[in-house]
Amino acid sequence: MPESQAFAYHNGISVQNNIGIDVGSDARILMLAIAGIIIGAGLFFHGFTLLKRRQMIQNTPTSKIRSIAMGPVEVHGKAMPSEKKVMESPFSGKECVWYRYTVEEYRTTGKNHYWATVKNGDSGVPFFVKDETGSVLVNPKEAEVDIPMDYECDSGFGKDPPARVRKFLKSNAAGFEGLFGINSTMRYREYFITPGDKLYVMGTAGDNPYVEEGTGKKNEEDIMIHKGKNFFYISDKPEKDVVSSMAWKAVGSTVGGAALAVGGLAITLLYIGLL
Repeated sequence: MPESQAFAYHNGISVQNNIGIDVGSDARILMLAIAGIIIGAGLFFHGFTLLKRRQMIQNTPTSKIRSIAMGPVEVHGKAMPSEKKVMESPFSGKECVWYRYTVEEYRTTGKNHYWATVKNGDSGVPFFVKDETGSVLVNPKEAEVDIPMDYECDSGFGKDPPARVRKFLKSNAAGFEGLFGINSTMRYREYFITPGDKLYVMGTAGDNPYVEEGTGKKNEEDIMIHKGKNFFYISDKPEKDVVSSMAWKAVGSTVGGAALAVGGLAITLLYIGLL
């Protein structure tokens, strides 16, 4: 038998392959390969979704708020609270109009070390985006918000989380202690939009449900940007940076996804003896 040939065994049957790797001894290899195909395909198609979004952003002209028309729209401006309605972020207590949080625990499984998300969520209130021509209401519900992390703290052996974090964990039935009451290694992160933040908003301009029809003194007063048929995106980056970031993510997603899917398929075919 040539040295390049090898046998893969599964279900009591030996299957010959030409790669020189024994892939049939562990069924977990097949499971990982199939997972690679599924995840890779998902990443591949997600890359095309990002390219489509990028093209839509490039093809949608930036509107001055005073001249907003109904339908897909993009605006730039500063976030301003609506009738002084603001929230407090759960961990730092920062006044904001939108926030997202994550609670993560550092875990060890065999030789693997990773951060596992224990709890996460987001919340927001309608707020105005204002430019030099006027202001328009934005309802951030269901928006894809792309902003950097604003706050982080942690806890671990001999170190409790801050009082505000402990209060949040208690009210949300989440803990920070592990076996025998010893603190687990945890981290707590926040992302938020505060009044005055400069924002790029891509969404759908529709009727403002908080203003009675025909009572708005200005056109934009009877308009609200929200989630429509197209994607809804809010970022603190300038439009050119948003476009560039999406391009790199799209390339990474399509190339990486294709490589992962092809690799998984090759291992699967090898396992069942078709390679």
